[in-house]
Order: sequence, then C-alpha cells, then structure tokens
Amino acid sequence: MILHEMTLPAFVTELASNSPAPGGGSIAALGGALAAGLVSMVGELTRGREKYAAVQADMDALCAKGKKYAETLLKLIDEDTAAFNDFMAAMKLPKDTDEQKAARRAAMQEAAKSTVEVPLRTLNLCAEVAKLALVAVREGNVNAVSDAGTAGQFARAAGTCAAYNVRINLLGIKDEAYAAEKRAAMNAALSVIDAAMSDLTELMEKALS
Repeated sequence: MILHEMTLPAFVTELASNSPAPGGGSIAALGGALAAGLVSMVGELTRGREKYAAVQADMDALCAKGKKYAETLLKLIDEDTAAFNDFMAAMKLPKDTDEQKAARRAAMQEAAKSTVEVPLRTLNLCAEVAKLALVAVREGNVNAVSDAGTAGQFARAAGTCAAYNVRINLLGIKDEAYAAEKRAAMNAALSVIDAAMSDLTELMEKALS
C-alpha cells in the first residue's frame, strides 16, 4: 500500500484506524507537501504576467523548487511509516539468548535512527518551503497573498510536527553524540522557520489591513 497514492477519503480512513502508522510523522510530511504545492500555485499565478515581470526569475525558481519539494515530501509520507514499521519489526526479533538480545538491541538502535532521520528531512524541507512562502507573500500575485500566507502557516505547522517526531524518537537513541547532532540540526531548521514566519506574518498583516 502506497500511502501517498491513496485517495483522500481512503487515506483519512486509514489514518483514523487503530493502526499506529501512518501517524504524526507522515502527516507532517503531508502538510509540508500541501504547503509546497500551494506556494507553487502562487508562483504559477504570478509568472508570465506583465505586472510581475521584475520577479519572473524568482517565480520561476519558486515554482521549480516548490514542485520538487512537494514531490519529495509526498514520498516521505511513506518513508516515515516504513521507518516506524522497521522499528517495530526490530522490537519483535528473538531475545532468548545473549547473542539474540545484543542483535536485537543493535537492530533497534539502527531502526530508531531512521525514525529520527526521516522526520528531520521533513523538517528541513518545511524550512525551505517556509522561505519560499515568504518570497511568495513578498513578491507574488497580490490576489493570491492569502494562499501564500496559508502555505507558510502549513509549512510552520508541519515543521513543528516533524520536530515533535524527531524529539520523541531521539529519546530512544543511546548514541549521545548522534542525538546531540540531530537535535542541533532540528533546532537550526526550526530557527529558519521562525525567522521566515516572523517576516511573513508582518507582511501578511500589512497586506490584509
């Protein structure tokens, strides 16, 4: 079952079931993909119009990046669920002998790192989408400024949710150096989102007043 190829009603039904996956990590990726798609729409509504000729190059880049990020984030919906399933499979490994216990612990730690890496990738992409949303608000078609702002807010929410998943999965990591490195990367991405959204929010207030 490929989650990102399901119909929307089927996906929501699967999400609402008693299965723990897809869960928050996959939904963070979905939110990021929606934000990237929406910011691309604003770019498409801007480029090619004489009124916005001065920002044509920016809009071309925005559209290309937004669509690329959306495609990657859609794949991360499935990758997040796969990482969780791999961790659960590692937990079910036999533990009758000392050798089996050691192998199980090693497999669990390796799988746990994937449950950190995937949402961290989602978070980093959401930070990039937030920056694109700021460009869309600042330079895009004024008639679509609410869409650009919505893209930014979705990117921020999705990034925050991805960070939640990074943090909870880091709790199971025994490698302290690895955990510190990933936590620093997470905080750096969140700072990028905060900076972009601070400027975006200010511009939105001016545009809608």
